[in-house]
Amino acid sequence: MVAIIDYDAGNIKSVEKALISLGESAVITRDRETILNADKVILPGVGAFGDAMEKIRGYGLEAIIKEVIAKKTPFLGICLGLQLLFESSEESPDVTGLGILKGKIIKIPDDRGLKVPQIGWNSIRFPNSGKLFKGIAEHSYVYFVHSYYLQAQEPEIVVASTEYAVNIHASVEKENVFACQFHPEKSSDVGLHILKNFIEL
Repeated sequence: MVAIIDYDAGNIKSVEKALISLGESAVITRDRETILNADKVILPGVGAFGDAMEKIRGYGLEAIIKEVIAKKTPFLGICLGLQLLFESSEESPDVTGLGILKGKIIKIPDDRGLKVPQIGWNSIRFPNSGKLFKGIAEHSYVYFVHSYYLQAQEPEIVVASTEYAVNIHASVEKENVFACQFHPEKSSDVGLHILKNFIEL
């Protein structure tokens, strides 16, 4: 069973639907025991960094997330869920993130002739090999919706990157923690393959 963490963020139902389409049981929850007993845990999300961290802390989810990760349960952050795993974001300079991974979230520059937010399909490269991308061809296209991007402090954890005005760290993996800036649940067959790889870890 996959627990999808509910902190009132957008886009949670589409993750649940994608998992169900793969034959996986999924539950949207903020219940501690349900999350801790799940085989896999997903932190999805669309929205603002500061609001999201306020809700995560308000619901007492920060300690639960850290407990899940300490238990070595496979954990996947999606879009805003990736950003929250890091230390800080320019979107909300006074708010600390979960700090599970080292790095910062930075605004995509809007002076390079490209629209911000980035909305649409971009191809990804694999600077390091990643478990999520097993069986997926380099330069496959995935779907992004974001105005801020990750600069990971540890280059060795970056398993997918893309170019949009700047080099964007599109996916990271470290031990049992996985995260994608793009939306696998909206990335057609490639995205479903990524989610299947996560389920099968």
